[in-house]
Amino acid sequence: MNSLGALALAALVAAPAPAAPTATLPEPTGPHPVGITELHLVDHTRQDPWVPGAVRELVVDIRYPSSRTGEPARFTPPPVAEVVAAEDAAVVGVDPGELDYTFPTHSSAGTPAIGRHPVVLYSPGRGVSRAFGTALAEQLASRGYVVVSLDHTHEAPAVAFPDGRVARRALPPSSVEVSKRIMATRVQDTRFVLDQLEVLAGGGNPDAARRALPRGLGLALDLSEVGMFGHSGGGFTAGETMVSDRRIDAGADLDGSMGYSQSDRDFGRVADEGLDRPFLFMSAGDHSAASDASWQEFLRNHRGWSRQLHIPAGEHFTYTDHQALLPGLVARLGLDPAVVHPIIGTVDPVRALAAQRAYLTAFFDQHLRHKPQRLLDGPSAAHPDVRFLG
Repeated sequence: MNSLGALALAALVAAPAPAAPTATLPEPTGPHPVGITELHLVDHTRQDPWVPGAVRELVVDIRYPSSRTGEPARFTPPPVAEVVAAEDAAVVGVDPGELDYTFPTHSSAGTPAIGRHPVVLYSPGRGVSRAFGTALAEQLASRGYVVVSLDHTHEAPAVAFPDGRVARRALPPSSVEVSKRIMATRVQDTRFVLDQLEVLAGGGNPDAARRALPRGLGLALDLSEVGMFGHSGGGFTAGETMVSDRRIDAGADLDGSMGYSQSDRDFGRVADEGLDRPFLFMSAGDHSAASDASWQEFLRNHRGWSRQLHIPAGEHFTYTDHQALLPGLVARLGLDPAVVHPIIGTVDPVRALAAQRAYLTAFFDQHLRHKPQRLLDGPSAAHPDVRFLG
């Protein structure tokens, strides 16, 4: 599915084009202003698996607690926004100008970093831009985490490099073997990013062009406490990376299967072996451990703390910024709300995002800051849409 979702886009065909498309995400609720910077990282030891003759290059966003606010960063840079809008609009043949992905976020570009904080990595779903995890990343940063969001180049719709290049999606036709290569690449990407964060924390500048970094950024990284979460394939990536890299202390999977083929029981190592560290599952709609054999296998083999949380009235993209953005699109264009139900469900969008923010923060507070969280012990009246499944 594209970033916006074909079903939601189909409703745009009969809708009048807005004069000035706008969008926004809810403000983070933590005590810290959120700063953001970008790193261009080049792994000279690894060939790109999707483009012959190229070395592996990544672009990551780092959000962090800051001392002040400043110029807001855009949701996506214009070259990426253009590609994603064109890709989505082409599904139904509408004008890409009706879709705006360059709206300002609540992250300030380049402001000084303060303090020293646990680090949390974010990996997006397969074929989805890292931008669509912004609301959760901003919340965690506002609550005192350094959040590193990475795109998996040539799998994401587009990745904009600082020299003006735009790397488009370049995957071969889908198959089990391709899916396994995608996951292997994601794990290598994540481990390389961790390596470069160690360079940054040690006083170096891992950016390929040695661009200036925000003041205090390296000192802000406490790499003795590292977590990871992701949506869909990003959640699978978190688990698979934890199997091979003990630097990650706790992980969360937001509605992502841990297998390549459910019917053949062809699962990832994380399902077959389990982990000995804390792991959180959050699911939606008709997906949970009850319906996902790979989750069942993981839970049979897991040797650490775990929790399963479920939003019955949500859907797969409830765990992305679509949960916040699509209702606004429906309202602006006067669409039937039912067009987005297969994407984000019928759950109240404000409550759904508040619940995700609360439980994900509580999970990392308990397992990275080592502060017990009663919210993780059982259902909460403050979050009536969430069910505890185990």
